[in-house]
Amino acid sequence: MKRLLLSIVFIASISFFVFADIFSDINSSMKDGNFKLIASYFNTSIELNIPGADGLYSKAQAELLMKDFFTRNTPRKFVIKHNGDSQDGSKYFIGILETGSGNFRTYYYVKNNNGNYLIKELRIERDR
Repeated sequence: MKRLLLSIVFIASISFFVFADIFSDINSSMKDGNFKLIASYFNTSIELNIPGADGLYSKAQAELLMKDFFTRNTPRKFVIKHNGDSQDGSKYFIGILETGSGNFRTYYYVKNNNGNYLIKELRIERDR
């Protein structure tokens, strides 16, 4: 029984640290405009809604669209304003991306896919 309990605690702690790294990577990449690192966490297809693009895209297409977005909107700061999770282990984050061309409300949704958290949806909309 102790072994089972220790195994559960060990697995849970590893999952927490893996997710914390992903969370940290995505947030710092948003602030730095590191589209390649963000795209490395994209699912094979992703629902992307950014100025000039709205739809379901392949990982490669979405990476190019993010590159274009960050070229046109140089990031200055990214701050998470809210986050939450669902019963199935999915998580979402809402933040404000400050850029040289204005502020954007940012939302991303990640889901556990065989032990790996991947971005399934990313929305970047002009903040009003």
